[in-house]
Amino acid sequence: MIDYFSTFESRKPPAPLQTNLWLHSIGQIFLVTAIVTGGWYLYWRWTASLNFDALWFALPLVVAETGAYIGLVLFVFNIWHIEDVKQSPPPKCITECVIGGESLPRPISIDVYFPTYDEDESLVRLSLSDALKIEYPHEINIRIHVLDDGNRPAMKALAREMGCNYITREDNIGFKAGNLRNAMEQTSGDFIVICDADTRPFPTILEHTLGYFRDPNVAWVQTPQWFFDLPAGEPLHEILLRRGRLGALVGKAITRVVGEIKVGEDPFVNDPQMFYDAIQRRRNWANAAFCCGAGSIHRREATMQTALRSYGLGVVRDANRRGASVRSITGEVDFNPKVMQYITSQSMHDTEFTPYKFHVSEDIYTSIELHSDMGREWKSIMHPEVESKMLSPQDLHTWTTQRFKYAAGTLDIALNDRFLFREGFSIPQRVMYASTVWSYLGALWNVVFLSSPIIYLFTAIAPVTAFSIDFYKHIFPFLVTTELGMLFALWGFSMTKSKYSYLAFFPVNLRALWTVMRGQKICFPVTPKVRQDGAHLHLVWPQILVMLLTMAGVVYGWSAYLTGSLLYGFDGLFLNTFWGAVNVMAMLGIVSAAVWKPAMQTFDLEEALGPELRQAA
Repeated sequence: MIDYFSTFESRKPPAPLQTNLWLHSIGQIFLVTAIVTGGWYLYWRWTASLNFDALWFALPLVVAETGAYIGLVLFVFNIWHIEDVKQSPPPKCITECVIGGESLPRPISIDVYFPTYDEDESLVRLSLSDALKIEYPHEINIRIHVLDDGNRPAMKALAREMGCNYITREDNIGFKAGNLRNAMEQTSGDFIVICDADTRPFPTILEHTLGYFRDPNVAWVQTPQWFFDLPAGEPLHEILLRRGRLGALVGKAITRVVGEIKVGEDPFVNDPQMFYDAIQRRRNWANAAFCCGAGSIHRREATMQTALRSYGLGVVRDANRRGASVRSITGEVDFNPKVMQYITSQSMHDTEFTPYKFHVSEDIYTSIELHSDMGREWKSIMHPEVESKMLSPQDLHTWTTQRFKYAAGTLDIALNDRFLFREGFSIPQRVMYASTVWSYLGALWNVVFLSSPIIYLFTAIAPVTAFSIDFYKHIFPFLVTTELGMLFALWGFSMTKSKYSYLAFFPVNLRALWTVMRGQKICFPVTPKVRQDGAHLHLVWPQILVMLLTMAGVVYGWSAYLTGSLLYGFDGLFLNTFWGAVNVMAMLGIVSAAVWKPAMQTFDLEEALGPELRQAA
């Protein structure tokens, strides 16, 4: 196997961001102001600004603005409060992690799962070798399991060679979730560490996380996912420095104002620090951080208890449905108890019992089951420190597959399970989960935001009565306070890339929404761990179309303005030109990613594994 990431072996993960409470408080003031001024702006838009001569244009835009405003309110709620869970010392025995304790103290037992299907053996070898280096300050029983859904003799031989347990099955029912269920039936650890085939845990992963489980209500701990092979890029100030003294001064000024900017890093905007260190971490206070799979540690008891409860409720619902169907045919009001017993037994047989939901997004689905469990107030914790490293998507095909899986899975659960209306959720939990679902609906209004400047530039038709002083006095306070609020509340994070990425992957989210609305079954794609060769411009034709139409519209609009063939207002033309330029910049990043190729390097297995495993490898 040839890989390029061996040169990144020495990289260290970023430390958790230390939030300045003063800056965060300033951000809160601006964000509250943004919500107030945004409400004022939308009230004016709906009541005083619509162009009734072009409602086909005006109404979709104001609806889109309203949708985006709701998303802003939900996002502000998400990032409003910072409250990390205090990290306790690692427990010495299992009695420190359960209610009432066990009669006889014993060492904690851990199962480390590595689900795999078609990944290369050398990739899995790296993950297993790092898992074998996990340390703990007290006596502990750790068993590492290779869960091979590919049923491959070579993978079985690798597991035995590495001293790990090998688990397979005859079918692939439930895909990854079914693979995990099959493993749980054959293992018995108190806690389960979930890894992907390319997850390489650090030695400290248990020492730094098991202390949370001293609280017997903690069901799982999620650690940040870190892609250690992302291109490092080159700092902008160093590039400008080569341009001379003026460039150096400009570079330093930019760095002081907005922080370090790197050119050529992370072409797919895969850096998950914003998601884990801000969004997920700031859900701790509401007990709403959801599981993301790899790098998470689960209490077996919590997973099994919730699965049993879910199974029981599923049996009752199915039996009631079947009973109602039979009564509608027979006209009976009450059943013979034996008939109802038979119906219930059939429901028990047909209802799937699984600790992990058989779903493309089994991680968040399982989180929903645990958070809404009314029989037990299970807790989740987002641990701030990186405790493992993974491979990032190497091409746009892989990136698109991954993003479609996230979007379609979440939307499918929201539409078909209607989990936001479950009784077991607290109000903050509902809002947090609603924020996640709403973010995937953003593609609907992003299409409108991308189309609006194009329509204006080609037609000179405005969605508002006029781009006048009245328009600017309503929108500018909202835009300025929003930007300042995000700048201070998320100080240290780059919002530009996140916003551009959110705008640019609108085709993926639209396809996911369309798939779910049509009731199509969502497949279980395995995210490739190696680069898929070739350019992937066919995946970004919508973004290319937006760029071409916008640039053509700018040329056409200014030409028509200068010749007087269409009656444009200068302020409207300028505003929509700027708006279109921002859209083009957002699309440009993903189009560039379609043709990006990493610098390929020969994989140095000895360096990655260490001399002690050279002969075995």
